[in-house]
Amino acid sequence: MSGKMNGTADKKAQQMNGKQNITEGGPTVSLNDPPHHRPLTPLRRIRGIVCLFIILSTAFFMLVYCAPVTALFLRLLSIRYSRKATSFLFGTWLSLWPCLFEKINKTNVIFSGQTVPDKERVLLFANHRTEVDWMYLWNLALRKGRLGQLKYILKSSLMKLPVFGWAFHVMEFIPVERKWEIDEEIMRNRLEKFKDRNDPMWLALFPEGTDYTEQKCIKSQKFAAENGLPILRNVLLPKARGFTFCVEELRSSLDAVYDVTIAYKHRLPVFLDNIFGTDPAEVHVHIERIKLDEIPSTEAESADWLIERFRLKDELLANFMSTGHFPNEGTEGDLPTFVCLLKLFFVIGFTGVLVYLTFFCSIFFKFYVGLSCVYLYFVTNNGIHIPELLGHRADLHEKRNS
Repeated sequence: MSGKMNGTADKKAQQMNGKQNITEGGPTVSLNDPPHHRPLTPLRRIRGIVCLFIILSTAFFMLVYCAPVTALFLRLLSIRYSRKATSFLFGTWLSLWPCLFEKINKTNVIFSGQTVPDKERVLLFANHRTEVDWMYLWNLALRKGRLGQLKYILKSSLMKLPVFGWAFHVMEFIPVERKWEIDEEIMRNRLEKFKDRNDPMWLALFPEGTDYTEQKCIKSQKFAAENGLPILRNVLLPKARGFTFCVEELRSSLDAVYDVTIAYKHRLPVFLDNIFGTDPAEVHVHIERIKLDEIPSTEAESADWLIERFRLKDELLANFMSTGHFPNEGTEGDLPTFVCLLKLFFVIGFTGVLVYLTFFCSIFFKFYVGLSCVYLYFVTNNGIHIPELLGHRADLHEKRNS
């Protein structure tokens, strides 16, 4: 693909993504974002604040009461059962987000391409169009029963977020500094603990390393022109080192790699758009399955392979801007409303019990909450996971018995 889009595609790109890229190697013209798909009415503002309060409060109480049990004490006995308990509890909490997007905000999430089997251990890599791309992978994981096992490689600053950072740590997300001399050892240590095929796992990363902006695109295009690489308009050139490292460390324990492409209509959402339900109107998620033996094992060849995948991804997004959809739509159904309501009532009901214990029962519970907050703050801010020697011994004993 030469990378040049016709005038119709450019106009549709403006409508769907709120911006337009002009001419190869030339300046990128910034156009005003289109209006929100839904106006920010007082009712939506109040509803969004209520939803955010519910999500934050349920997260806080579930973390301070359950994290020490599932991610600390149980982990000393069995890493496998610790992860099962953690994924059930916090995966159930995470399901509030997809339910918010699809059932309350009425965002239409459309899947296309190939179907991901329920029980595979996979690595997913995706384009990074805006700050909330990663949240829409939850919609896919929930449909596959893998929400609690979905882990991200994310920038370490996100671990500093109040409450959310604690959850990311408990769910074993991998924080990186974007400096390979620091990140290599961190990733090796963390990935070493994800190699057991008996542990369900989805690992997601964004090889661009940052979300897409016009200025970043210009910089990426300039680098590509100077180094004889493809000129990309809808994605940035990927950074292959982290991707290659993950594939090689986990190759023997993965079933497949999935190339995920995300696009939006008609405006790029930010976090508050998701909360208040003003955008997006539609999220389109295209999925392509890749066999492990199709990915080269050397870093240089793997880098070339990944750049080619992003060139194809750039074409796919350009076609989406022209047609308004990805090929082979409808690979996943809607979320069942009953299941969403069941999870919501469980999380709120369980949190209600914890709130009652905290404020209306023995002082012991207040002491426990305070101690748990100190523990979560300390381990998250310092990136510490409790020593797993006893856990490894217990799991080895389980394997021998089985």
